[in-house]
Amino acid sequence: MSTTTTSQTPESGGPGPAEGQDRPGRSGGQDGPAPAEEQCRPVRLIQNEVTTEIPVHLLFRDEPDPVSVPVAPAVVGRRPGTGEQPRFRRPGLATAPPVPQVDPELVEHRGRALPGALGVLAGACGTAGCAVVSWWTGALPVPVAQALWLPASAGAGLGPAQWAAYAGTVALGLFGFGGLARGRTGQAWVLDQFGRYRGTVRRTGLTWVNPLLLRHRVDVRLRHWRSEPMQAADGNGVALRVLVLVVWRVRDTARATLGVEDHETYLRECVEAALARVPVEMPGAARGSLDAAADALGRRVARDAGEVGLEVFSVRPVRVEYAPEVAAAMQRRRIAALDARQRASVLTSVLDSVEDTVTRLTMRGLVELDDYERKALVKDLTVAFCAGRGEASP
Repeated sequence: MSTTTTSQTPESGGPGPAEGQDRPGRSGGQDGPAPAEEQCRPVRLIQNEVTTEIPVHLLFRDEPDPVSVPVAPAVVGRRPGTGEQPRFRRPGLATAPPVPQVDPELVEHRGRALPGALGVLAGACGTAGCAVVSWWTGALPVPVAQALWLPASAGAGLGPAQWAAYAGTVALGLFGFGGLARGRTGQAWVLDQFGRYRGTVRRTGLTWVNPLLLRHRVDVRLRHWRSEPMQAADGNGVALRVLVLVVWRVRDTARATLGVEDHETYLRECVEAALARVPVEMPGAARGSLDAAADALGRRVARDAGEVGLEVFSVRPVRVEYAPEVAAAMQRRRIAALDARQRASVLTSVLDSVEDTVTRLTMRGLVELDDYERKALVKDLTVAFCAGRGEASP
């Protein structure tokens, strides 16, 4: 009885040569040259949906140490109907934003100031000098001269010497009285002369400062700033309205006054920028997450505001609420989440009670139940417990 074996060729879609079977032209250890059509045939490739190509001959190598081929990363979309999840390119590390830089030479240092008594003395000397020059020129009235116990007027008249004496005494009086200032605790003066920083005066009491210098009064006390509602977002990107309490003070008066146009406005903008980058948690979140968000806000604002001489101690959200456009939807979502959590808790409690009841009945030998009876008992107990929970919950 003869048996005819029909072999299928690879072109017809059937199985090719068995694995481990030698192929024509390369069997039996022959190292002869390959046919011409096989040499001209292009390398077969497996290509994905974008551009990544993997040569087939690299997938089926017999070498123990295959050579790795660098392949560019690709983004493959989800194929409909296959259940594949899309693979996305891994995002790179985000670079930190640059820190604002202020003129490094603009650093607070002590300005020149004298006790106020010296200014009063100089002003008094200038006033007395004006009176003496007036008596010398004969312009001082007689009753005033008698009140000052001055002798009769010399009547020298107004000459170059008299004009020079007038100018000197008036300048001394104006320079002495014009430089007097009252220093207060918690405040300082930043001295500016023709646009150049000349120092900071932190003295208290009566002080004499050069009247030719322009003074900028700066409050250096510890201050609290309660912001208006600002825009923010939580970890899921939901829009929020946040009211922030900032504790800060001016540390470097030179940079706070001359480094920016208005340091209070700059601080407010720093807080707004930090709220745009740091997610804020809702009040119902865990205390640890709230503290972490507040610490992140404080560090970011302190880093940005520290370059302009401001020292920020804390930035803490005191009131957080949803934005008006999403408030209603998020309120319904929170109520639904609380309802689902309560239902899950009630169901867990009912199932534990049913399991405990059935287990104790069977282990004590009170009843013997088959599968049908066990299912019926579980069903009845579940309905009874759920009905009892529903009546007790209101």
